[in-house]
Amino acid sequence: MHHVNRYFLELSYHGMNYHGWQYQPNAITVQQKIDEALSIYFKDKIDTLGCGRTDTGVHATQFFAHFDCPIANLENQELKFLRSLNALLPHDIAIHHIYPVAPDAHARFDATFRSYQYHIHFHKNPFKTHTSWLIKETLDMNAMNIAATYLLEYEDFSAFCKANADNFTNNCLVSRAEWELAADGIIFHITANRFLRNMVRAIVGTLTDIGRGKFSPDYMREVIESKNRSNAGASVPACGLFLTEVNYPYIMRAIEEEK
Repeated sequence: MHHVNRYFLELSYHGMNYHGWQYQPNAITVQQKIDEALSIYFKDKIDTLGCGRTDTGVHATQFFAHFDCPIANLENQELKFLRSLNALLPHDIAIHHIYPVAPDAHARFDATFRSYQYHIHFHKNPFKTHTSWLIKETLDMNAMNIAATYLLEYEDFSAFCKANADNFTNNCLVSRAEWELAADGIIFHITANRFLRNMVRAIVGTLTDIGRGKFSPDYMREVIESKNRSNAGASVPACGLFLTEVNYPYIMRAIEEEK
């Protein structure tokens, strides 16, 4: 068997025009566009595997996918490769880097943590329509931040998971969960070793219910302890959600060495 040359692609995309990352037979997805571009470039069928699935309309400012190809040391012609590949891709998907990795490196299973942001704005703004959720009421940010800290005390997030999801476990280790003020809005930051389907949007739905004064911050504990999705808030719109960071120890080392 010939030697496998495995690479990680670091990319970003605006999710508005896509049915998420993962390939689907009857819908346009980010993965499909990238696989098509790579296959044209290498004149060979190339399949990528992504670091996770983002839902329809969700964005990624940092996303990784791996693929195998017959060419070794592709990173030595990175600029040419990136220019060609980006020219083959639509305007809302951009490839930023290519990293050579070990043949068994895995974009999904090797990620040690992931971070998401959820963006909310308070005044109608045509430039934020597809990248932030418009809420017209005021939210009690202090109450939402108190409730957010409770997420760090638990591991079982069944209450924020789509029912019947095929998860081996609903346990996640959340290491950061907090709101920050932004220009005409607020941003929720959450970091964990893994996320369940729809988890961030269900958490934000619960937090904004608390922010509106529907519940006290302690309600967050009740929801988590119930392990019941119907107790959590409604899932907030996809447009405000961004995958912002995916961490791999060996990629971090490569970046450090480049410096």
